[in-house]
Formats: sequence, C-alpha cells, structure tokens
Amino acid sequence: MKVKISRKAHFNAAHRLYRKDWDDAKNDSVFGKCNNPNFHGHNYELIVSVNGEIDSDTGFVMDMKVLKDLIKDEIEDALDHKNLNLEVPEFKELNPTAENIAVVIWNKLRPHIAKENELEVVLYETPRNFVTYSG
Repeated sequence: MKVKISRKAHFNAAHRLYRKDWDDAKNDSVFGKCNNPNFHGHNYELIVSVNGEIDSDTGFVMDMKVLKDLIKDEIEDALDHKNLNLEVPEFKELNPTAENIAVVIWNKLRPHIAKENELEVVLYETPRNFVTYSG
C-alpha cells in the first residue's frame, strides 16, 4: 500500500525572466513585467511530497523531521531571500521560471530520497499560479 506524505515550506526570492540572447523588445514581449531589469520578488510556497510504502517497523513512508530538515538545508537555505539570477548557481544560465525552479528543487532533493519512493514538488509562485514536477 502506497501512501503520499507532504511537507509545506516557503521562501522569498527575487528574479528576472529574460534571455541574454534576445533583445529588449523580444524579452518585453515574451516576459512582460517579469523582465524588469531591477528584478521582482515572490513569496513562494512549496509542497514536497514523497510517495511510497509504509515501513512496517516505523509506520513512516519517510520521517517528517528528516524531510523538514532536508527542505531547510537543501532548498530554503539555498533560495530564501536570494536573487535567483545572481546568487543561485543553478540559474546562472537557466531562466528562473517557476517551472525551472520546481525542476531545480526536485533535482536537489531527489538524491536524498530513497530511490524506491516517488518525489513530487509543487511550487506556488502566487496563490493562483503554480507548477508541479514529478521527475
């Protein structure tokens, strides 16, 4: 029997959506206000879910404290109150869209989750705009 457990977290970060190889007009037409050269920020909400079998000894799919600490160490410490474009190595050459941020988060967490368990990341950029990535 598979069960999905989830942990909610949040971080605040700034970013700019643009491509260096495009001119200002094309960046403005594709990314609009999100192309502000002075950046803009979001209060991101994150839900990390692990789906797997319940361990017969512990009764856990995964220890929630372990998941909480993993999210803090790998995600919150790396992204909170950062300018994603300038301070986060993963976005040096990768446009920090919500989609790309979710994939980066998944990739940072995946090595720390038992390989037999499924991992899902849901990232809310605003209360109404969110993305889901499951690998």
